[in-house]
Parts: sequence; structure tokens; C-alpha cells
Amino acid sequence: MPILMSSNPPLLQSESAGTNSLPNSVPIAFARSGAIDYEKAWQIQRTVHAEVAAGTRPNTLMLLEHPSVYTAGRRTLDFEKPNDGTPVIDVDRGGKITWHGPGQIVGYPIVRLAKRHDVVGFVREIETALIAACEEFGIAAERYCERSGVWLRDEKGDRKIAAIGIRFAKGVTMHGFALNVNPDLTAFDRIIPCGIPDAEVTSMSKELGHEITLAEVVPVVERHIYEALVRVSA
Repeated sequence: MPILMSSNPPLLQSESAGTNSLPNSVPIAFARSGAIDYEKAWQIQRTVHAEVAAGTRPNTLMLLEHPSVYTAGRRTLDFEKPNDGTPVIDVDRGGKITWHGPGQIVGYPIVRLAKRHDVVGFVREIETALIAACEEFGIAAERYCERSGVWLRDEKGDRKIAAIGIRFAKGVTMHGFALNVNPDLTAFDRIIPCGIPDAEVTSMSKELGHEITLAEVVPVVERHIYEALVRVSA
């Protein structure tokens, strides 16, 4: 995947931006950052989404971390939110409430879909990419047909390791996925994650039984997500 400098202005002050391309493939621009406030990143998403929809920016993948924050998708019910006054940001993606924070890779693929209304197919490709990334570290993750995201399902029960929540407008996606690498999982104890009361949340570190860093995982996730986006983007 050769990396060429993007002609677009920087998205994030600390980003490393480029355009990855393969023969006969759609260019994908990358914007990488460390921790960035959720609402600031959301505003950047909206700007990039408008530019991709207008054809003035290439399809773009943002990879970053957020400081600790709860976000509630459109289907979130009041009783699924924290009952102690903890702030929750209501957002325009699908799905329910979740947590973002340190130790989690958050990805926002902002792309024009080749099959304009195949959002389900897009979500399945993201799931496949995250499953493949987990597999490289020896984690046997899988898809759960009745539930979005990436899961582990065995004698220990159902455990969610990655969440996905998408918004689709003007033929272009936004919002995206969150993969738990080594976060403090107790943050999920204050909510019903993704509105699913009968399943746990897990992380790569927990499943492996040892610490693993974002620096180890980000390049693997980026590669697999890139391959997925090439398959579905226009």
C-alpha cells in the first residue's frame, strides 16, 4: 500500500495524512491522531463527510482515541444511560449507548459506497476486517448474526470486543467502530453497553491474558480496514 501525500488540508493538528492506493482501487486518505475530544472529532467528521459527499476530498479513514466519554445513538433509551448524572453525548449514529476512552482504537470510515444503499454490507465488511485483525493476535473473534459488532462466543459466554455504529447520508458513511485493545472495562459497568444486558464487554488484553498496546494493533487494524474499504467504496 504505497502512501502518497494528500492534497487536502490537514484534518487534525497531530495527524499523519496520506492516500493509500492499489491498482484499479479507490484512493483512501488516512488521518491518524492520538487522543482527541469526542465533540471536536465529531465536528471534523461532519466537515470531512460534507467534503467527501461534495467530491472535494477522497474517501477518508480517521483513526484515533477519545478521552473517556459516553455516547448515545438514536435508539438509546433513558434507562440504559448512567443514573448518576454522568454526562452523555447524544449523537446521530445508529445503535445505542457505548463508552469511548483510552485503550480503545476508534475508527471513522467516511466513504462513498459503491452500492449506494448497502449499509448492511458495509457493516459486514468492517466486522470482517476487525475479525481478521483480532485473528492476527490469536483471538478467535466472530460475527454474531443477530447483533452487530465483533464477538467472542464460547463456554465463557458472549463477549463483545468491538462495537459498530454508522450514519449514512448523501451516499457517504460516517461514525464507525471501536475496538477494545486495553481499556479500563469498568467504564462499561455504568451503562447497558449497546443496549445488550445479557452479554459482557471484553478487550484484546483481557482475552490474551497480557497487556497489548495500541501501537501494536493500529497498523494491523489500518491494513484490514483499508482492504475492506477498497471493496465497498466508490
